[in-house]
Amino acid sequence: MNVKFLNPFVTAAHDILHMELHGPVERGELKLESGPYRTDDATVIISLVGAVDGTVFYSMSKESAIQFASALMGEKFDGLNSLAQSGIAELGNVITGQASMRLAEAGFESNISTPSLLIGKGASISTLEYPRLVVPLTTEAGSLTIHLSLRENLQTNLKTPQIAIPAAFETPNS
Repeated sequence: MNVKFLNPFVTAAHDILHMELHGPVERGELKLESGPYRTDDATVIISLVGAVDGTVFYSMSKESAIQFASALMGEKFDGLNSLAQSGIAELGNVITGQASMRLAEAGFESNISTPSLLIGKGASISTLEYPRLVVPLTTEAGSLTIHLSLRENLQTNLKTPQIAIPAAFETPNS
């Protein structure tokens, strides 16, 4: 993975977490992992397509997810109900949106997917042969770990995946 994709995500995550949680954000030691990603209690999954392709995972413990949701939504949560889940998914969405704007400013315009939230520890998600750059962040409300599995798309004119229409579904005028 190209390290120049790291700073937009770290900066965006720091800025958003600092602003929303009103406290310091500490970055832990970066590491590179290969092999399948193993989910934590709550994992936000967002894909990028464009000049940068790949997947970003935002993982956290259940306790951190509840604390983040409570701070973000302005109400106390005891568990990860649908409103708390929505808040956690939106946290990943906002961080990725800010990072994608910074990537675009650097010449790497990409679209982001709608966030998905996976609840449950230990699921295995393959990023195929692409390694993940792992960025641990710690706040007073809890910890968030960003897993970046991104690569530069050398065919930057493609903004969305291009899939051929199977011959069986072609119309006579296609």
